[in-house]
Amino acid sequence: GLPWAFPGWIGKGENWPYDYPDITAYYIVSWILGAKQYHDLDIDYIGIWNERAFSSKYIKLLRYTLDKHGLEQVRIIASDRLWEPISFVMMIDSELHGVVDVIGAHYPGTKTVPNAILTGKKLWSSEDYSTFNNDVGAGCWARILNQNYVNGNMTATIAWNLVASYYEELPFGRCALMTAQEPWSGHYKVESPIWITAHTTQFTQPGWSYLQVDGHLEGGGSFVALTDGLGNLTIIIETMSHNHSKCIRPPLPNFNVIPQRATFYLRGSFYMVQTLQVWHSRLDFESGNSSLFQQLHPLQVWRGRFSLDLNVDEVYTLTTLKTGWKCAYPEPPPPQPFPSIYSDDFNIRNPPFSEAPNFADQTGVFEYFVNASDPGDHVFTLRQVVVQRPITWVSDADQTISVIGNFKWVNMTVTCDIYIEKPRDGGVFIAGRVDNGGIYVRDSKGVFFWVFADGTYRVTGDLAGKEILMKGLAGVRDNAWHTLTLNIQGNSASGLLNGYPLWENVTISKPGNGWAALGTRSFEFAQFDNFHIE
Repeated sequence: GLPWAFPGWIGKGENWPYDYPDITAYYIVSWILGAKQYHDLDIDYIGIWNERAFSSKYIKLLRYTLDKHGLEQVRIIASDRLWEPISFVMMIDSELHGVVDVIGAHYPGTKTVPNAILTGKKLWSSEDYSTFNNDVGAGCWARILNQNYVNGNMTATIAWNLVASYYEELPFGRCALMTAQEPWSGHYKVESPIWITAHTTQFTQPGWSYLQVDGHLEGGGSFVALTDGLGNLTIIIETMSHNHSKCIRPPLPNFNVIPQRATFYLRGSFYMVQTLQVWHSRLDFESGNSSLFQQLHPLQVWRGRFSLDLNVDEVYTLTTLKTGWKCAYPEPPPPQPFPSIYSDDFNIRNPPFSEAPNFADQTGVFEYFVNASDPGDHVFTLRQVVVQRPITWVSDADQTISVIGNFKWVNMTVTCDIYIEKPRDGGVFIAGRVDNGGIYVRDSKGVFFWVFADGTYRVTGDLAGKEILMKGLAGVRDNAWHTLTLNIQGNSASGLLNGYPLWENVTISKPGNGWAALGTRSFEFAQFDNFHIE
């Protein structure tokens, strides 16, 4: 488990989680206990703060708090940023050295630093990959899975992220091991990085040990060897070329790989091994017909030695295990664009999940809500529920926003019932042609139709509300339902309030396309109902 952000109450108004370390530690421990109690998840390792500063005092208090709650088995990993300064600080602070079990670095480029090795701790690449999941992404993944150990002594590599289940045009689209980004169609794709993963994960387990050999191949590429300590042996070989294995970061220095014949010698308890199972992948960048995770004929080992002809851009697994399996799965439904006519009235009494389908919250959280006091039309709604700015990882927007639909949409009509809960300075919007989210959400552009509790309205070209295209009086008030309609056609937009024209002929230059969206002026309660888009 690793926090990216924290609830605002932890910082008591400051954008910093370490001023009240006892509160932060209590929150993290509560999260671990809740993960077990409500989801039966066993958290083995807990991190500090993703790619941000650490506090030695907090880390020590976290260990104390974990132990106090019977969580001695949960280990601490730090600091999920760079190798330094955490390694140096651990070397000079023996108490910190005693409570940090793993040093985790992000995107280490297969290299570590002397201080990290001197600590004697396990070294992990605790976030890596993050690369578009085509065959070059598979090459990146194959190379770093081996070379993080061969070059950097790292015994774990964690891919960010596992499954791309978010709109592809958001930042880091398809930077995952596989793709499942169409819940409306059910289409998904098992991409090549999945089968590269299998070369390692089907033939090793946590608890296996790397053999300490120099894993550099003479003609370029690398190999690792692992054992369970019970006589089993797995060797993974990769020969990825430079241009076919570039990761998103860091920049990759040049190197050459050539076809080669490699001879391996098994010694000690492995001398008696007579046959090895063979699994093979070849990434083909000419024809695009890559061969992925195919079982080849077993390899005969003669007096502890065998040779293998290795081409470029290949992965081999040689193993004593006979359990490898390339599973079959039913053909997924064909891909389809997001429906061009879409409605949600949020009328669901016991939802299986707290958020409505297809809405992608970029700042704030939009949840199903039951309005017990409503006379009937708006009992079931969608409500924005984060009312205090979180301790952020990157800069969230000052407004809340959830996007939905097809990024390629140009002309659209968005209609939604809205309910401002915050008197005086509360406000909500609906929008179209929204062009960004994620880490760039503060810079999102589009066509935003706002109404405010003070009775005014605005049309802006940006989420921040700085680019005002139109403004005036609408007569909307808080704690009452109103219907907003936004119509965008070509380079012109118009807006309706409760079915009557409120503004029209507003000229739109850019963006030329984007998602629909809804949201609030600040971190405030507000409700939405009967969302409809064409």
